[in-house]
Amino acid sequence: MGPPSSSGFYMSRAVALVLAGLAAALLLALTVLAALYGHCARAPPAELQDCGVPGPAPSPPAEQGHSPPPTQKPGPALGPTGAATPGSRRPPGPWDRLRLPRWLEPLHYELELWPRLRPGELSPPALRFTGRVSITVRCTAATARLLLHSCLLDCDGAEVRGPLSPGSGDASGGRVPVDDVWFALDMQYMVLELREALRPGRLYELQLSFAGPLYRDTREGLFLNVYTDQGERRVLLASQMEPTFARNVFPCFDEPALKATFNITVIHHPSYVALSNMPKLGQSEKEDVNGSKWTVTTFYTTPRMSTYLVSFAICDYDHVSRTERGKEIRIWARKDAIANGNADFALNITGPIFSFLEDLLNISYPLPKTDIIALPVFDNRAMENWGLMVFDESLLLLQPDDQLTEKKMVISYLVSHEIGHQWFGNLVTMSWWNNIWLNEGFASYFEFGVIHYLYPKLPRNEIFFSNILHDVLKKDHALVSRAVSTKLENFTETNEINELFDLFTYNKGASMARMLASFLNENIFISALKSYLETFAYSNAEQDDLWRHFQMAIDDQSEIVLPATVKIIMDSWTHQSGFPVITLNVSTGVMKQEPFYLGKVKNQTLLAHNDTWIVPILWIKNGTTQSLVWLDKSSKVFPEMQVSDSDHDWVILNLNMTGYYRVKYDKLGWNKLNQQLEKDPKAIPAIHRLQLIDDAFSLSKNNYIEIETALDLTKYLAEEDEIIVWHAVLVNLVTRDLVYDVNNYDIYPLLKKYLLKRLSSIWNIYSTIIRENVAALQDDYLVLISLEKLFEAACLLGLEDCLQLSRDLFKNWTNHPENEIPYPIRTVILCYGIALGSNKEWDFLLNIYLNNTNEEERIQLAYAMSCSKEPWILHRYMEYAVTMSPSIFNERNIIEDVAESEVGRYIAKDFLVNNWQAVWTTIIGDSDVYNRENRNYRFTDHGAATVFQCHVGGTPEAYNSSQITDNEERKSENQKPKCQDSCMAMEKHIILCPLPLHVRM
Repeated sequence: MGPPSSSGFYMSRAVALVLAGLAAALLLALTVLAALYGHCARAPPAELQDCGVPGPAPSPPAEQGHSPPPTQKPGPALGPTGAATPGSRRPPGPWDRLRLPRWLEPLHYELELWPRLRPGELSPPALRFTGRVSITVRCTAATARLLLHSCLLDCDGAEVRGPLSPGSGDASGGRVPVDDVWFALDMQYMVLELREALRPGRLYELQLSFAGPLYRDTREGLFLNVYTDQGERRVLLASQMEPTFARNVFPCFDEPALKATFNITVIHHPSYVALSNMPKLGQSEKEDVNGSKWTVTTFYTTPRMSTYLVSFAICDYDHVSRTERGKEIRIWARKDAIANGNADFALNITGPIFSFLEDLLNISYPLPKTDIIALPVFDNRAMENWGLMVFDESLLLLQPDDQLTEKKMVISYLVSHEIGHQWFGNLVTMSWWNNIWLNEGFASYFEFGVIHYLYPKLPRNEIFFSNILHDVLKKDHALVSRAVSTKLENFTETNEINELFDLFTYNKGASMARMLASFLNENIFISALKSYLETFAYSNAEQDDLWRHFQMAIDDQSEIVLPATVKIIMDSWTHQSGFPVITLNVSTGVMKQEPFYLGKVKNQTLLAHNDTWIVPILWIKNGTTQSLVWLDKSSKVFPEMQVSDSDHDWVILNLNMTGYYRVKYDKLGWNKLNQQLEKDPKAIPAIHRLQLIDDAFSLSKNNYIEIETALDLTKYLAEEDEIIVWHAVLVNLVTRDLVYDVNNYDIYPLLKKYLLKRLSSIWNIYSTIIRENVAALQDDYLVLISLEKLFEAACLLGLEDCLQLSRDLFKNWTNHPENEIPYPIRTVILCYGIALGSNKEWDFLLNIYLNNTNEEERIQLAYAMSCSKEPWILHRYMEYAVTMSPSIFNERNIIEDVAESEVGRYIAKDFLVNNWQAVWTTIIGDSDVYNRENRNYRFTDHGAATVFQCHVGGTPEAYNSSQITDNEERKSENQKPKCQDSCMAMEKHIILCPLPLHVRM
């Protein structure tokens, strides 16, 4: 989940002053609330039962062997006092630290949950749950004060039993009085004050009764999904504990290293089925105080596992099942979906994926079953809970019309990722969240081994580049404050843990694993991982533990010699941000490394980045793979990399793009590669043609090389038949901003002529397939993800055959709706169908939109309606967007879409000036609409001003002034706000400005 882009926002001075006052008041209120409620930031807990006499705020204990606090007189025998103690009203102590003190070690939980959920009922009682938990703990340091996690839970009772008799687990009548229970809300702790200290080495049992809320608007802790199935409105309950939401469900020791076993009991309405991590052990019946009957479902004991893997679901679902190596696999989904066969594809790949990873790692999946449940809404996409994985149904269920989408591959990747976690994360878990990449990075890496097993014809390296490497290299740089592995002391608040689930953990983590595998052979890599998994099974590991097992594997052989230990090599990558640019001078053989900066400025001293990387250099010369070399200092000479004057002599570094770096060559090096591309491009593998384009344009945008160097690499493109390579070119060169910006009018004809001359061959290939046999594309993943950009660029450049094909496909669909537009190019065809049509086509699309409930299709339709070239239609469209209440166009920022086009930017400007108050109230006031995930834009409070900055230039205030002249309105290039930080030159130093960040690429 990437962060939203930020833009400036402009308004009148009067409005600015009012808003500034409101913002100041809001900030003050938030500060007060933060002090009171800390980071457990939803509604405060309900009033706790006053079960005793509250004592004074506790004094901090000594680290070891502290004396118990003064004895207090007990209150009525109904349980402890529950009191919330804000940080400002308590003395300093261990409750001020993010990590639990290591006074207690949890061994086992007996957990019972009773959500009051009934079919078709969402009244207040149904939005609560009660529970009981008995936690067996081992005392490791004498303490009369117990800390465990609890967030937004009411405590109804607390007892401490013990010490337990060795071996039997019986408390033998022993009881340690609890004088007080209070909550440190900012760090999400429940604190139990005991009358006497627990003894080191002895076992105790904490018995807690609690109650808490079921959430409807967020998927954390225990939450509800409301959905429709078989024509009826229904409700289900599910859980999400990762990373720190188990404490929202039951009091626990909610850290990944504090593993324990769990016996789980769920009390639920008899019409529902209850699922958890383990198979069902038994069922019984229970009657509540009102005489209503409930079903009590118990489950077998789990293996030792972290609290974030505990999982529950209560639902009225059907399932499909199969057996793989004697273990049952079930996929649960809405009854309609099961009846329609939507879960069959996922079921059929799940068993083989388990078997593949079992064979690869030579470690069996340890649980007796696997359940996978498809939720109507699940913000986290998927979750790897041991034995009960959770998916958003849109990412697990395959619809009949998904054959021409990348949906099969998306499902395959996601199922592979979550199954990979059964070993990397569930069996062996990182010791704390600072090394979450040990879970996510390796699960992401093994996705691609699984995909290669399932789809052996797909090009493995190009797939990894497209899905993993490309995105993270765009975001990473030397000054980003984010390393793959972070220091523990960097964390002071719980919400910082959530921020770790980002591109660097997943994509860069996977890239680190892939690079490590590339300079070791497959046997050593898998052997080391097997040793690591076996050693730390049902336990926890640090990054250094992983490196140690790789080093052991290296030390047991003599074939591979490294320039340093695995730890030293890999720490140079995981402990610092960014990546290097490797520069090779093929005339001298000198190779250098330097940090990659965004927007590097010549002759400017950048911030110090003293560390270097130990870089594995896999390379090819004249098409032949060469021996691995290492760049373990800032500069080094490799005579074998010098090239001769021969036309056939060339060098490419970073074989298969397995290294996490970009490559720059000297002038001779680039010229040799250009010569080879123009003479025989197929002599350079497709992954390296892709690499050359991607590296060169990135380096030129950030001022490492001249744009002419990158453009020279495109001269051969008439011979390029790999659509993924074309995709890289078109993303960099063909943008709406280029075509529609008045400052680029002189450039556009040159670029159009240059590209159309080279585009015809690749266009003919795929336009013919679209016309004659579009079904042939259904299993070609790279084509499915690249085809839209090819069609968009061809039409944007005015290729007549593209425009005619758009007319034909759009007309055929409007006349015969059963003849659907091929999914990969649907957005483009809808857009040009409107752009080339009249109000008749626009009204047709509006009617389709109003009667469509599919969110993805509504997004496409709403965008397409902004493609009209008729000013009055665009003006009417924006009026609809801001005047209809509630707004029917709630999937997109309509005004920003309109402002993307040449005609629309001026229509949008005038509309904003004349309707500023309505825009502010309707669009910006509805912040939820424009902050959803998985959109092609981010429209926050800065959104409307983005239209002015990136499309029009200036501010609403400026355009309201009668003193603005036409010349001032169209600012010169050096005054106009830039939507991106780089401009490109194209033949004869003509300037091109790339597209705004929000424009879909």
